Amino acid sequence: MAMMQQPFWRQKSFAEMTVEEWESLCDGCGKCCLVKLQDEDTDEVAYTSVACQYLDCQSCRCQAYAERTQLVEGCVNLKPDMIEQFFWLPASCSYRLVAEGRELPDWHPLLSGSRKAMHAGGHSVQGKVISESAVNPDDLEDYIVYWVE
Repeated sequence: MAMMQQPFWRQKSFAEMTVEEWESLCDGCGKCCLVKLQDEDTDEVAYTSVACQYLDCQSCRCQAYAERTQLVEGCVNLKPDMIEQFFWLPASCSYRLVAEGRELPDWHPLLSGSRKAMHAGGHSVQGKVISESAVNPDDLEDYIVYWVE
């Protein structure tokens, strides 16, 4: 019986991945595009149900992906050599899962073949968020959520 080949994310380190492989690890949930509030004393990060103005809240895709870091102050271009710095990534983030040696969930597009399973299972921000353009920045604390895993 032939051995099944392991997927690239189990064979390679982040540094060894191609740009395409690295990008494909992102499940496209949109959680990293939520406005986050950080406690100055504890550094604890709280997620809000407010999304970056460039996130399409239905498809969970950035509408300005190539220019996002120039358009949005604080938008992070997540790179393989920086993963340990991003404690704010949700526990369900594929980059974080792989970095921690954990399995990707069955609904991940690399395993399921599409983003439909992710959205259908409620694993994305689809239908749960509003654009920051509709929210007064002084009111962000009113939008803190606890469903981001």
